[in-house]
Amino acid sequence: MTAKVQPLRLADLPPGEKSAQGGQSILARAVALHLAGKREEALEQLQRAISANQGSAEFHRAMGHIEFELGRYDAASASYRSLTRLKPQYAMGWLNLAMCLERSSAWDKAAEAFHNASTLDGANLDAHLGLAVCYLRLEDPKSALRGFERCLELAPDHEDALFGKASALQSLGQADEAAKLYEHILERDPEAEEPLANLILIGLAKQDFDMVREYSERLLELRPDSTAALEGLAAWACAAGDQAMAAKFCTLLVETAPAHFEGWFNLGLAHQKSSRWEPAADAYEEAIKVRPQSSEAYCNLGIVREQLGDMAGARSAYERAIQADGDSLPPVWNLALLFERGSQWEDAEKCYRQVLEKAPKEEEARFRLGYLRLQRGDHRGAVEAFEGCLKHRPQWPEAYANLALAYSGLGDRAHAVRLYEKLLEAEPKSMDALRGLAALAIQASDFDGALEYHVRLIDLGERSPEVLYNAGLMYEKAGQSEKAMRLYRDALAEQPEMPEALLNLGRLLEAAGKSEEARNCWTKALDAEPALAQGYFGPAIE
Repeated sequence: MTAKVQPLRLADLPPGEKSAQGGQSILARAVALHLAGKREEALEQLQRAISANQGSAEFHRAMGHIEFELGRYDAASASYRSLTRLKPQYAMGWLNLAMCLERSSAWDKAAEAFHNASTLDGANLDAHLGLAVCYLRLEDPKSALRGFERCLELAPDHEDALFGKASALQSLGQADEAAKLYEHILERDPEAEEPLANLILIGLAKQDFDMVREYSERLLELRPDSTAALEGLAAWACAAGDQAMAAKFCTLLVETAPAHFEGWFNLGLAHQKSSRWEPAADAYEEAIKVRPQSSEAYCNLGIVREQLGDMAGARSAYERAIQADGDSLPPVWNLALLFERGSQWEDAEKCYRQVLEKAPKEEEARFRLGYLRLQRGDHRGAVEAFEGCLKHRPQWPEAYANLALAYSGLGDRAHAVRLYEKLLEAEPKSMDALRGLAALAIQASDFDGALEYHVRLIDLGERSPEVLYNAGLMYEKAGQSEKAMRLYRDALAEQPEMPEALLNLGRLLEAAGKSEEARNCWTKALDAEPALAQGYFGPAIE
């Protein structure tokens, strides 16, 4: 979108520029040397004249031109800067200075020079175009849009200005308007690659994957190694849930661009989603080679290592992810869960505390912390954690239930009962509350209360063998043998070799005169738990 530095000529400075005869002669020799392809010798001639104060503005312009040709953009900028100091009203001097600064990516200084050129020569399309491009580079799309619109006033069909305006609109979030301009450009030039690439980006931003596919395929036909097209087709395949296709396009992408981090990362993701763990791990390893400080790549590699059963490798990956980004929570969470699965309670707790230090409102971490403390019998610590959960999230049934368990573990039965009852008031069908109250009733030898809670659990659909057995036991203690036998049979339907249910059912059957069936129950109980035979013939022998 930029014009070229103007060719070397002798007579296009503003009127009033006069050089001494010696200076003109030196300038003529420099031009002759340049025409002969001897640019270094030409520069030496011009530099000597300037050092001897024989050079005019024309000499600085000539030096800038030759230095630009040689790719010495900083030196060319210095020469054109000298020219503008000598001739501040010379628009072409500012324009050429701007172009040199643009080549050095000095966008703010280039913008200033383009602005001066466009102010001095309002009809100069290159000056307005260059200024608009600089605004884009400086992430000022509003100013860029005004600049491109000024260009289009001067040349309504100027392709670079149309493309620039579309780019500015795209940066401003006006995707539909930008897309129309890109499509207009493609109508005139169906093989224009940049508009196709930007239409792919617009489709991705809008999550219009039909659009992404259409323009990606068109671009791929023009350029089979286009990263934009391959990225677009990989994204389309992922959105369609076709992980094999996504992996195919990502593979093509990394073959074309081996240092493409996103290509390797997305290839790993496609394999991971298809449970192809080994290829996923290999892809993430390659992504890490490209970007060694990618916390996300390390974190995903850890997940894959876990799936491969490599817990040491998973731990190392999560720890590297944490080192790469100390503020990232997912690797700390994953490391905590890894420790938890390995029964490394203290290490897991340490991780959950780290999560809470970074994100005090991450209540799930506080809940896991309380659960782990319950697991290792730290009931007081569990109370602290679960009360913290309820402080920030008062209506949390699981936290209520576990807090009640913690108080029960501390021996504060009354507090535990109040918590379970409060939970039951809020959720009359809370299984956790009913189980907890049933257990506390049994501990207190309140068998009538325990029976009531067990019956409510069964009525709500609870069919665990333990609940069915306990209800049978409560009925037996209440003298209701028939109901007790039915529930013991229900428990055995869920767990056929449950020794306690077999023994108790056998005893009730014997009392009911069904000796053979009773003996069958006892035989099954002994098969399930041979230790029951101890003491059958009398007290244990010392």
